[in-house]
Amino acid sequence: MSNIARSHYFNLGTSTPVSERDNLGLTGLLPAAVETLETQKKRALKQLHSKSTDLEKYVFLAWLRNTNTRLFYRLLIEDLEEITPLVYTPTVGTACLEYSHIYPFLAPPGVPDGLYLSLNDLPNLTQIIKNYLAFQPDQSLTPQIAVITDGSRILGLGDLGVNGMGIPVGKLQLYVAGAGIDPRRTLPITLDLGTDNEHNLKDEFYLGLRRKRVSDEEFYEFLDVTIQTLKKLYPSLLIQFEDFSSEHAFDLLTKYRDEVFCFNDDIQGTGAVILSGFINAVRLAEKDIHHTDHRLLFFGAGSAAVGVAKQLLEFFKIEHGMSEEEAKKLVWLVDTKGLVTHDRGDHLAHHKVYFARDDNQGQQYKTLLDAIEYVKPTALFGLSSQRGAFNEEILKKLAKLNKNPIIFPLSNPSDNAECTFEEAMKATNNRVIFASGTAFPSYTEPETGILRHPGQGNNMYIFPGLGLGAILAKPPKITDRQIYASSSALSTALTEEEIESKQLYPDITRIRHVSAEVAAAVIVEAVDEGLARDSDIIALLKGDVAELRKRKGPKWEKLVRFVEENMWDPTREKYFQTKNS
Repeated sequence: MSNIARSHYFNLGTSTPVSERDNLGLTGLLPAAVETLETQKKRALKQLHSKSTDLEKYVFLAWLRNTNTRLFYRLLIEDLEEITPLVYTPTVGTACLEYSHIYPFLAPPGVPDGLYLSLNDLPNLTQIIKNYLAFQPDQSLTPQIAVITDGSRILGLGDLGVNGMGIPVGKLQLYVAGAGIDPRRTLPITLDLGTDNEHNLKDEFYLGLRRKRVSDEEFYEFLDVTIQTLKKLYPSLLIQFEDFSSEHAFDLLTKYRDEVFCFNDDIQGTGAVILSGFINAVRLAEKDIHHTDHRLLFFGAGSAAVGVAKQLLEFFKIEHGMSEEEAKKLVWLVDTKGLVTHDRGDHLAHHKVYFARDDNQGQQYKTLLDAIEYVKPTALFGLSSQRGAFNEEILKKLAKLNKNPIIFPLSNPSDNAECTFEEAMKATNNRVIFASGTAFPSYTEPETGILRHPGQGNNMYIFPGLGLGAILAKPPKITDRQIYASSSALSTALTEEEIESKQLYPDITRIRHVSAEVAAAVIVEAVDEGLARDSDIIALLKGDVAELRKRKGPKWEKLVRFVEENMWDPTREKYFQTKNS
């Protein structure tokens, strides 16, 4: 009884019925009024709006999540457009920078904000992981998904060490809101392996290990023990790698993708969501350029950029029958030293080699503008974290080369975006096909008064549905086919109205239904590959895979409903019943 009364998950605060107050020994410990959840929500919003900065709002919402789970997620799900930027990007960037300063105010004692595994914990990982779960609302439930970071490359902010915990915590909130993953079955993990951030090391309030980052040998040893321990404790756990340094991110994905139930959202998720927007952008531009005649130029050549580029190849390979080598020739990368070529004279990072060009006849192109003059791209992607890199000259050059230039400035947060929607619209005479990585305001065309809405390649369109579909189907691994299915399903999830208004992505307010369609597509692919291990799923789809791949008709709608019925929802009482209910 006392555990339920003190549980941030089960205790409903001022909406606890009188009879339940008696049962839980709460009579006299709460004011007499018994409120509805709607009244609680109105009060919470009023308090939220009274905060003067987004960081204060982040702290308030974290405290709410850690004291009244049902109310927090009711707020997040029903007011998604307002709350998401406060619990994830862009506000989470500020929260991570300040994490050691605000940590004590994010949760009451006894409610851990996540699981911290440090270098010193290596001999005792099993017990430490169990320690975290001992504080969870229902210890009979095992985790279904973990998001893991080492804080070495947080957004565009660099090495933040243990302060990076805000990322896995925030990401898992979006899994809950976007796809109905049960919050009791999420596991945010930060690996504290030191930091090379001098500011943190000198900060008297920094909460992580005060040492430089470990060597690669120590890093991979620690990661391997961690992964194997999690796999042993929870064999069905889906692991999402998040915000590791580029080299480590690619190496971890390469090492574990075929032997562990895992994926990397920075590489695969970002690639999938941008591919979906690109598919719809190609459709909008197809009157002027054939699909296979596109030329894709990337400004930025880190893990996210290469991940996006590799994912885009799948479109040309799967939909247009191109070979990998043929598709690869449609992609050029530009980094800080210019166009990435084999004969540039410097040592290329391993992940850049795949797209390095050898057809430049010895010529080197050192600036983005030089590269544009040479490549004459139909689509320009920005993953450089350089604000203003797509300046007026660059944008006008793209508009001169293309009737409807495809321009995707994808860097986060908004201060790092290569250009804004307004800048792109003005420079291209409103002809741009645009998607960004961060949210930008709508733009009104001065001549016509038409209100234009920018696309946002938000990973939230992909990873919640991908995760839910994988959790339901239970394949032993996440394959390229499943990733592509998630992307393709997102591209076809537009309503007729959204297609008519030339949107690249669905309205974010429909995220749960969109996630259900993405999850359904992942399930179909897992079954078709023979990898699904959930007997109910296999029986449900038996003999219908070919029809379900069309993503329309009664059987598809039935599968989508099945997925939606398996989503956790704060308004469904069945998720809040206890043995004493």
